[in-house]
Amino acid sequence: MALFLSIILILLFPSTNADWPPSPGYWPSSKFRPITFYNGFTNLWGPNHQSADQNSLTIWLDTTSGSGFKSVRPFRSGYFGASMKLQPGYTAGVITAFYLSNNEAHPGFHDEVDIEFLGTTFGKPYTLQTNVYVRGSGDGHGNIIGREIKFHLWFDPTPDFHHYAILWTPTEIIFLVDDVPIRRYPRKSDATFPLRPMWVYGSIRDASSWATEDGKYKADYRYQPFVAKYTNFKAGGCSAYAPAWCRPVSASPFRSGGLTVQQYRAMRWVQRYHMVYDYCRDPKRNHALTPECWSK
Repeated sequence: MALFLSIILILLFPSTNADWPPSPGYWPSSKFRPITFYNGFTNLWGPNHQSADQNSLTIWLDTTSGSGFKSVRPFRSGYFGASMKLQPGYTAGVITAFYLSNNEAHPGFHDEVDIEFLGTTFGKPYTLQTNVYVRGSGDGHGNIIGREIKFHLWFDPTPDFHHYAILWTPTEIIFLVDDVPIRRYPRKSDATFPLRPMWVYGSIRDASSWATEDGKYKADYRYQPFVAKYTNFKAGGCSAYAPAWCRPVSASPFRSGGLTVQQYRAMRWVQRYHMVYDYCRDPKRNHALTPECWSK
């Protein structure tokens, strides 16, 4: 009888719920020292919409411009993170991003790995979109092959800073939020994985045509300026100029890479309770163009 009651209690009140993720047991961000904005980055566009000190950066969007920044060096692998705080209220049509790209080196044929916050309307949560483009898939030339996975996070990203990171190695890409892995994108073939050096970017811009509910809600400049704050920048790994023996960093205690059982458990929790879109599960997508989905 006692065993039966225990089983009933476990079913009714599971120890894992949708309030907060289980501990990943390992914190990759603690392995990298923060870098100052001026040591690691430079303004890319909208200099008059950017305010920086040694430890933090504020960028904003209004009717005249947005703003973006770029790392000084390109990398061929590494850990890239920043703590971000987003604007509350109506931000429809506004994209706040932290990402890797080589678009300037390979225009029209570039690679990109995105963390993007899609703006929202009053009372609705922000959507965090992760995405991977490979060799030009996403440049608007008709053969757009985005690999979007979207989340509504387990917290409001506007009152406080939270740490968002991309770990990119020759074998996998792992997206992390406060050191919790939320997505792993493995290298299943050279054709579906970014292999060329990329720079680190951040930006805030108007993307009214698609950002919020597929463009249903546009940027409303009655609520300008739209402000994004970044701090605790981290960028460590193998630069494009590093010697061949430079060892890629790891997201776990395993020097060879990969995630621990505990990290996988945390990631599965996030995907179970907070993932709201997976391109591999979208019946409207042509999955002949995304062969990495076939074995999922």
